[in-house]
Amino acid sequence: MDLKLPIALSNRHIHLSKKDLDTLFGEGYELTKTKDLSQPGQFACEEKVDIQGPKGVIKGVRVLGPVRGDTQIEVSISDAFKLGVDPVIRNSGDIEGTPGVKVIGPKDEVDLDKGVIVAARHIHMHTSDGERFNVKDGDIVKVKTKGIRSVIFENVLVRVKGDYALEMHVDIEEGNAAGVKNGDLVELIKE
Repeated sequence: MDLKLPIALSNRHIHLSKKDLDTLFGEGYELTKTKDLSQPGQFACEEKVDIQGPKGVIKGVRVLGPVRGDTQIEVSISDAFKLGVDPVIRNSGDIEGTPGVKVIGPKDEVDLDKGVIVAARHIHMHTSDGERFNVKDGDIVKVKTKGIRSVIFENVLVRVKGDYALEMHVDIEEGNAAGVKNGDLVELIKE
């Protein structure tokens, strides 16, 4: 059985709550879509913000839409060190007990008490892909890359939902270390 799927590298970005969007950009502000992302309904925005931690600032962090219930900032481990916060690896949406930072927008700033994560590696799958790969939502799998710097990614969370498109996500540092680029095919390892 063919267990190959595409991989995508995720760079630092921020998902904003409606409340924080209004504070940073102005009351009633609407995000400006620049391009659709691979997952249905998700998009990159023209808007950018600066992120300030205890030790440093990262300027020009891209906002991704649509707005969410809670503001979440996804960074790499190196970014976390630059900001001066502990790198906490979490699944998207799991922000309790994570570090906070200051987010600086064109109109105002927001002091977050939580929300900075290093996103755990994960695979998005449509329900039909879950059946084909014989995995279910919440499973943990291994994935092997190809090439001269081939690696096996362990502890990869499977996320199965009817509106997901098949794709594995790793942060840009992990992808670069493994020598992969957006769209490369990787293989799910069945044990």
